[in-house]
Amino acid sequence: MNFRVITMAGVLLALAGCTTTSISKNGIESRWNGQPAGAFFAKFGPPTADSASGGTTLYTWRGGYKTRTIAAVYEDLGDGKKGKLLKPARSEYLRCEVQLTVSSDYVIRGVRTLLDKPGTDGGKSYCEEFLTAE
Repeated sequence: MNFRVITMAGVLLALAGCTTTSISKNGIESRWNGQPAGAFFAKFGPPTADSASGGTTLYTWRGGYKTRTIAAVYEDLGDGKKGKLLKPARSEYLRCEVQLTVSSDYVIRGVRTLLDKPGTDGGKSYCEEFLTAE
């Protein structure tokens, strides 16, 4: 009797470990996985390229073009005074490029970021900010 209980518990633990979960790798996937591709393209514009792959279609989308200005960084001398220039001001040219895996029923099944810029001060990446904004 003990052997059966222990065996059954082991089988249940093994099955529990085998269940799949849909853990999204980033905010873009959690926002768009399972959504109609038409909603994505209506909001952000048409894809730039597509290719059929079995029962799915891979769409490449580019957009979100923006220029971000990064302020200069100066040495802090205290009392609100600035010292020598540590980092000059600069402009960053931002854009986003993603590849959408879309099923035959036109539902997004996966999102892969192809081109992105990291967020400022460790925040969300530019694509994640742009594509998850309501």
